[in-house]
Amino acid sequence: MNRAVKQYYVYIMTNASHRLYVGVTSDLERRVRQHQSGEVPGFTSRYHLHRLGYYEVTDDIKGAIDREKQIKAWRREKKVALLESQNPGWRDLSEDW
Repeated sequence: MNRAVKQYYVYIMTNASHRLYVGVTSDLERRVRQHQSGEVPGFTSRYHLHRLGYYEVTDDIKGAIDREKQIKAWRREKKVALLESQNPGWRDLSEDW
C-alpha cells in the first residue's frame, strides 16, 4: 500500500504595510483561507495579514517546526530577504487558488 507523504508548510503572511507573520501548517490552503477570513482571532486578524508572501514545503513535521522557530527568531531584515528571494513583488501567492 502506497501512503501519500504528508507535507508541512512554513509560511509568511503579510499585508499592504508589509507586516509579517510566520507560521507552520499541514494544510496551507485551509490555513491561508482562515487568515484571510479573520476566522482565527489574534495577530493576523488584528493586522489584516491576508497575503501569502512566502512558503516552503517539507515532509518532516519536526523540521517544519524547527524552521518556523528559526525564521521567527530572525531580525525583520532577514525575513524580508527570505520573502523577497522568492517573491520580490510581495504578490499574494494564494491569489491563483
